[in-house]
Amino acid sequence: MPRKEGQKLKLLTLLEIFVRETDEKHPISVPRMVELLKERGIVAERKSVYDDIQTLNEMPDTPFEIVQQRGRGGGYYMVDTPFELAELKLLVDAVYASKFITARKSKVLIEKLGRFTSRYRQEELDRKVLVSGRVKSQEEKILYSVDTLHSAITAGNQVRFKYCDWDLQKQMAPRHEGQLYTVSPWVMVWENGNYYMIAYTEGRLKHYRVDKMRKVELLPDTEREGAEEYAEFDVNQYMQQMFDMFNGPVRKVTMRCENRLAGAMIDRFGTGVTLVRNPDGDHFNVVVNVQVSPRFYGWVAGFGTGIEILDPPSVRAEMKKKLDELEGLYR
Repeated sequence: MPRKEGQKLKLLTLLEIFVRETDEKHPISVPRMVELLKERGIVAERKSVYDDIQTLNEMPDTPFEIVQQRGRGGGYYMVDTPFELAELKLLVDAVYASKFITARKSKVLIEKLGRFTSRYRQEELDRKVLVSGRVKSQEEKILYSVDTLHSAITAGNQVRFKYCDWDLQKQMAPRHEGQLYTVSPWVMVWENGNYYMIAYTEGRLKHYRVDKMRKVELLPDTEREGAEEYAEFDVNQYMQQMFDMFNGPVRKVTMRCENRLAGAMIDRFGTGVTLVRNPDGDHFNVVVNVQVSPRFYGWVAGFGTGIEILDPPSVRAEMKKKLDELEGLYR
């Protein structure tokens, strides 16, 4: 190997050693570095390693620094690795919490994330985060579906797929006898641990849950439709108005809530929502635009007597009807 190429390989190998074998609690000495280089098939002298450390530290725009810890048990270690440990832990927790990533793929991704820090810190990434009731997907092709959809959005193409639902055999069964859906994707959103694609079809923008899509195919010879509709579309408002991604007619709803539920309203509708204190001092009113669906009524019912729908009369009447139906079911 030419000397110049050999020097590049040596620097890269030494950098990998610093990333994986060191941190502030585990510095390594230069003699140990020589041994680790030898284990990786590179012969080096102590003096050259000192020069290499200086070279690595003097490289322009590097996101790291190699520092020396003096005294007994001292040596060199890397600080400012590509990710801080807290950042990696956050990413690992997100992988654990994601329903659409299978258990096997979660393990693979976490192992890959661990390579961005020392092997000692990597042990801390096996956090075994408990996400109550979390059901992990069994379908690894979802990741590739997400990639295909992002590619279509970037390229401005349409996509084709089959849309499915769970059946009693716990299998994904295609809707409408396997009918192929052809839509124009515009944006991907993340809600309740699931990916959704918002796409233009049949004259309007709709959403589809990605883990229910099968045989996702980008159509390269097509042009995406719905540009005018998407230009006027507010994704955040769309997501905020829906409950558990269930569609329904948009209504301006006034609710009377107990004061203890102020946090619940802010969590659901954001800090921009207006809470109007009632004269009784125990309640407040809130007016929000929502897509009225069975999930909305279920959400309201979940607060018991803490929330009362005041307006519009049609939504109030439908809430009463559903409560009467529930009462009749449990008589």
